[in-house]
Amino acid sequence: GGLSAPVRYAETARVLGVEVGDRVDAAVARETVLGLRAGKGMVLDPEDHDTWSAGSFFTNPVLTEDAYAAFLARVAERLGPEAAPPAFPAGEGLIKTSAAWLIDKAGFGKGYGTGPARISTKHTLALTNRGEATTEDLLALAREVVAGVRDAFGVTLVNEPVTVGVSL
Repeated sequence: GGLSAPVRYAETARVLGVEVGDRVDAAVARETVLGLRAGKGMVLDPEDHDTWSAGSFFTNPVLTEDAYAAFLARVAERLGPEAAPPAFPAGEGLIKTSAAWLIDKAGFGKGYGTGPARISTKHTLALTNRGEATTEDLLALAREVVAGVRDAFGVTLVNEPVTVGVSL
């Protein structure tokens, strides 16, 4: 009937002015999602190096309740007892947190890096090619981020793009 699937993301629902689970005109939903994704550098624009990426490079970690408790202790130690990382239910006994939050709070903010592979200036989940990056440049940056997040919070990030013949 020309309606979208139920809107699942709070940010999308907010921009559309509806509740999570509502349906809207499919064309409006499409344009809204494209606009949100473009604002994060996740829609290819040949003139914008922040869009020269594989999209979100790391998945959001899913932690057991015990691992989440240990993570919260590390957060409080590093950022203070008032720090509140994002948390979402992920099934019985599991909590999902934000990879973007972890990356930022571990010291890898938007635009981080000095070489041709850098974190996007629009979104910390995107590792970008500023024009001359090699696979090794990108992998070195990804490894640095993974190690930094692990050292800071005890959480190991997992890459989302499938790699062939290489590993982090």
